Amino acid sequence: MCGIAGMVGKIPSGTVLERIQRTMRRRGPDQDGIWIGEGAALLHDRLAVIDIEGGRQPMRRTVGERDYIMVYNGELYNTQELRTALQKLGYGFDTQSDTEVVLTAYLEWGEACLDVLNGIYAFGIWDMHKKTLFFARDRIGVKPLFFTSENHQFMFASEIKTLLAHPDVTAQIDRNSIAELLLVGPGRTPGYGVFCGIQEVPAGWCGTYSEARGVELHPYWQLTDREHTDSTEETVEKVRELVQDAVTRQLVSDVPLCTFLSGGLDSSIISAIAAAQYRTQGRQLDTVSVTYRDNAKYFHSSHFQPNSDDSYIDLMNASIGANNHLIVIDTPQLIQALFEAVEARDLPGMADVDASLLLFCWEIKQIGTVALSGECADEIFGGYPWYRDADIRRKAGFPWAQSTAYRASFLRDELREQIDPEAYVDEKYRQTIAQVGTEGIHNADDRRIREMTRLNFGWFMQTLLDGRVTEIRLFFPVDVDGIRGNIHPVNEQCCRLPFAVSIQTVEIHSQKRRGCRLTGDKLVQHMG
Repeated sequence: MCGIAGMVGKIPSGTVLERIQRTMRRRGPDQDGIWIGEGAALLHDRLAVIDIEGGRQPMRRTVGERDYIMVYNGELYNTQELRTALQKLGYGFDTQSDTEVVLTAYLEWGEACLDVLNGIYAFGIWDMHKKTLFFARDRIGVKPLFFTSENHQFMFASEIKTLLAHPDVTAQIDRNSIAELLLVGPGRTPGYGVFCGIQEVPAGWCGTYSEARGVELHPYWQLTDREHTDSTEETVEKVRELVQDAVTRQLVSDVPLCTFLSGGLDSSIISAIAAAQYRTQGRQLDTVSVTYRDNAKYFHSSHFQPNSDDSYIDLMNASIGANNHLIVIDTPQLIQALFEAVEARDLPGMADVDASLLLFCWEIKQIGTVALSGECADEIFGGYPWYRDADIRRKAGFPWAQSTAYRASFLRDELREQIDPEAYVDEKYRQTIAQVGTEGIHNADDRRIREMTRLNFGWFMQTLLDGRVTEIRLFFPVDVDGIRGNIHPVNEQCCRLPFAVSIQTVEIHSQKRRGCRLTGDKLVQHMG
């Protein structure tokens, strides 16, 4: 995880640039750099994971008479394959960092480099000859990227607070901001930055900025609906291979690595794969688990969590031979962390959920710089009630937000006259499900499961990425990856499943929620 920022147009003083950069310090405490050129500046703060010294940024590369400068926040999972391909084309490399590979790929293929990047990223590249900035965000939107453009001035950054640190950018909201925060929060309309004049680069989009043409944005990747022709057995095998590949590729690190382990199916699968890989190298995996003081006393079963996972943590660790670190969080800690969690997110979020992760990351930082988690697996594999409960699944609207009338009751009278709450939420919902195509849909259940995938992919998953695995961790920098880190091949496979196949995946999660667990050795056997 790193912090990136850049601006084109009038460049402020060095003092202002340093003030802007300080807002990113928690994202990248290991190294920092500022590059200032004619009409442009790039800023970078780095959490070093690969090639500690060689990966310093901003990074510059010259081809012929043309110079390119890059700031990059990301992880590339096919670094070696791309480096080899580029070497065959005549390029040399001075470092082992993925940053240099991404920059060189852009020099060779331009925007088309995005078609071959397998990873999570947000970056900006300044072409000193053309005076043009190219910027892009990964397909799933794991790495954040916001921007603002006004009066021939353009600025981008990993965080909203960094944009607001510029003297020409003001923190202002309007009625749409209020509707977004109150009626659909903690989710956000894709591309909407809430503050006036601030936008977010949507997941899977890229763009350019030049003084002559301004901002030009477009998608380079989108989920597409297709006919699913594989049998259930073939589907299981493909998903198994994709998940194993996603986890294995993320075990490459020059700094200590661990995995989250809740005792649930998703984190258990990741931990089992990682532990098996580590054993082949004569190493022991560190796993990290969290519980709450007096959890056994106060835990109440719910639709989201029918039982506590605590009893399965020891079982899994014993089965996979891992070294477990159990972190206990107390209520007073959570209360204080609520405020820090909002500051980390820059916007209201998921309250105690965000606060818990913030405290969790603080403890994880003492164990490893990189952590793999099962975050976002529920969105793909049907772990939520609205996948397995037919009544919830068939109800119109965002399944996790069925309280518009209650939320609207907090609006002041003058705002209620300007905002139609039900219409606002319904429009967002219908715009999202309208993206579902017709190919591969044979009945109403097929269509609804596709709609659920779109709703979760475009909204609920982005909420988690915004806070629980992206922004919250910046306060105690830890790179949190997992299935989500290499998620787009998995998602492309699973989002096209017909209802009959999808519901089998949902049933696996339902069994998990009812306590029908697989121990580590069986997980390894099933995944292998």
